[in-house]
Amino acid sequence: MVKLESLDPTTNFGDQLAQHTGPVVLVNMFTVPAGEEELMLSCWQDDAKFMKAQPGYVSAQLHRGTGDSSLMLNIAVWESSAALQKAFSDPEFQSKHDRYPESVVIYPHLFEKVAVDGICIA
Repeated sequence: MVKLESLDPTTNFGDQLAQHTGPVVLVNMFTVPAGEEELMLSCWQDDAKFMKAQPGYVSAQLHRGTGDSSLMLNIAVWESSAALQKAFSDPEFQSKHDRYPESVVIYPHLFEKVAVDGICIA
């Protein structure tokens, strides 16, 4: 089973999901040891297909670290943390975690846009 860890030691992912805000950006960093990349991609693709079919899903993009990096990064946009919480807690989705290599660690964290005058909008 895949291991979930907190990216921010002061705020865990479950607490973030419970805040019911939105829209939200899920930043999901994965550590993927050498030799596990193809299985990881297959598992992620299956998860992403499930999530894409859920209400409130907007988009997702997977990134891979350059060079010899063992990191992958998923950035997914959801209409709300409540929609993500419902999808994430679905028993069908939860059962998929058993397929990931045991050596993979996932660091999920939710973010909201921040408005900075003259630079970006929220």
